Amino acid sequence: MNSEVVNIQAQPKSRFNHIKRTVYKERQLWLLSIPMIIWVFIFSYLPMYGIIIAFMKYIPGRNMFKSQWVGFQHFQTFFHSPDFWHILRNTLAISGLGIVFGFTAPIILALLLNELRLKVFKRVVQTISYLPHFISWVVVASILFAILGNEGFMNDMLMRLGIIDKPIAFLGEGKYFWGLLTATNVWKDVGWSTIIYLSAIAGVDSELYDAGKVDGLGRFGMVWHIILPSIRPTIAVLFILGIGGILNAGFEQQLLIGNSQTREYHEVIDTYAYKYGIQLGNYSYATAIGLLKSVISLVLVLGANRISKKALDTSIL
Repeated sequence: MNSEVVNIQAQPKSRFNHIKRTVYKERQLWLLSIPMIIWVFIFSYLPMYGIIIAFMKYIPGRNMFKSQWVGFQHFQTFFHSPDFWHILRNTLAISGLGIVFGFTAPIILALLLNELRLKVFKRVVQTISYLPHFISWVVVASILFAILGNEGFMNDMLMRLGIIDKPIAFLGEGKYFWGLLTATNVWKDVGWSTIIYLSAIAGVDSELYDAGKVDGLGRFGMVWHIILPSIRPTIAVLFILGIGGILNAGFEQQLLIGNSQTREYHEVIDTYAYKYGIQLGNYSYATAIGLLKSVISLVLVLGANRISKKALDTSIL
């Protein structure tokens, strides 16, 4: 009995000593990280005290700590809002399409680029693919209006070919919005996300390829049996992070591309919080919506991380 007590007391001490030795061993890295740690604390963690206004009736210009405490009133207002269900539907639908297509497209593109043998052509394709990432959504919206507007290039071409008799309102009908936004998001970010997977593929042991050749594997066999299993941890980590951002269905693109005719399909949590919280001066309401979204995202990340750890033995924690 006494030996068990001694072991229990010794475990925290040995764990602390292990952490202490690790920090001392990596002291140079910690010293280099101190400025960034301070920056993150000041600009990311210190302002978090402001989330308490989600539980107050905060009036801009007055002392925050003298505001009326209302508890969960703002959360209840959001849940009972007549727009709640269609906002939640739009957010989940747009994010779900983004995960299905936006998550798989970079993997496929990375695998295809990896199979290119002409290095110059490979670099050109890769450069062209990630250039849209640096284009602002204002420019992207202008391009979409020029191509898909009622008097845009697409309608003009279809009418000249006799396929349609009158212009199609690609940007004015809600039924096109989800697909249009998903395709635009994929086009804009696929090349940039591919860089991560190309880096993971570059780290695959060359001996595995040699063993695959000996076993008679072709290119598809190499991809299926060697490359994909080797980059599985990277895929799992990015998928976990993607699940955590499932409520981040966009903001700028909805404001720029969406209009009153497509509001039923483009309004998401972030745009709703901006319009009915920030623009109307109801900062407590906007903060409550943002806090709710953050809590749900945290729960999703922890859940996806736990499932990944059990199923694939890969996790971020």
